[in-house]
Amino acid sequence: MYKDKLLFSQEFQAYIMQEAEKRKKAEELFPSFKNLSSEKVLNLAVDKFRGKLAFASSLGLEDQVITDIIAKNKLDIPIFTLDTGRFFNETYELIEKTEKHYALKISVYFPEPSDIENMVRNFGVNLFYESAEKRKYCCAQRKVKPLRRALSGLSAWICGLRREQSITRSGLEVIEWDEGNNLVKINPLTDWTEEKVKDYITENKVPYNPLHDRGFISIGCACCTRAVKPGEHPRSGRWWWEAPEQKECGLHIVNGRLERIIKS
Repeated sequence: MYKDKLLFSQEFQAYIMQEAEKRKKAEELFPSFKNLSSEKVLNLAVDKFRGKLAFASSLGLEDQVITDIIAKNKLDIPIFTLDTGRFFNETYELIEKTEKHYALKISVYFPEPSDIENMVRNFGVNLFYESAEKRKYCCAQRKVKPLRRALSGLSAWICGLRREQSITRSGLEVIEWDEGNNLVKINPLTDWTEEKVKDYITENKVPYNPLHDRGFISIGCACCTRAVKPGEHPRSGRWWWEAPEQKECGLHIVNGRLERIIKS
């Protein structure tokens, strides 16, 4: 028994040291990503993480911009999305439209059926309205777990996050270490404004979700998204019954805490 515990301890320490070394090597690359255009960030990401890189698209305006850049530059970056099973029909139509427009394939990851069955059996189909804890639990089953499968074997992933989107994202950097998933996270549109995103969409005739024209700014599950009224914050349409500082689904949270709200 003692030998087993000692062996486990040694293996765990070796794992910790290996992860620390991986992070150190990754962070040595960070300075090379500074002050680059979004296109150059993506090109450099391909060069540094070739074969171990993917783009996680939520099919929002920002993600469609990144998809356009990837397609036009013929970048070797696989694209995937997480289908929670509760999307708007317009979102499903956008997946098909995007694939046809760019002649590419978007890999779709779904939740495990048993996870959803157990959750609904224990807490009900609309548990997320009852508390922030239950809403985050639902997000964990429908989004976080599938994301882990999608990121398996990768060294870096790309997201369409912007600092301007919410207070939980104000400390974003173009390239960061994602502690929750133990790999690099790249945010090529970090400093883009909403206006710049929309201008790019219009000028480049990028396909987008028609719900955006009906007041939906940040689009997720149909049950957790509403249109935004004039003057409201762009993220106010997501989980509108919760406080602003709670509005993350868990994909960009580390150990239950909001990731890098303020850079020290």
